[in-house]
Amino acid sequence: MEALRLILLYVHLIGFALLLGGAVAQYVSGKLRINAAMLWGSVIQLLTGLGLSAPLRDGDEPAPAKLVTKLVLALLIFVMVFFSRKRTQVARGHFLAIIGLTLVTAAVAVFWR
Repeated sequence: MEALRLILLYVHLIGFALLLGGAVAQYVSGKLRINAAMLWGSVIQLLTGLGLSAPLRDGDEPAPAKLVTKLVLALLIFVMVFFSRKRTQVARGHFLAIIGLTLVTAAVAVFWR
């Protein structure tokens, strides 16, 4: 089961890289719109996060409050990305909120023990 958890964690990190990397690339280009990397990154993050929340460890489970917090953040990011994906231009605040929530989600994962 540890191998499965590590594979899920690896794919989860790839989703994070796609989401944040795609967002930063769009922000630097000056054209604020949702790209395919952001969409797929948010989907990967959500699905692998659900898989990682399954009881795959032997007694070393994360706190339920942490799991709920990360789920709410992942759902917010997914909704913000999914429903804005066809717009030719996304509002600057909306786009920065996606980046900010992505960074907050990573901070919760790292610092909440």
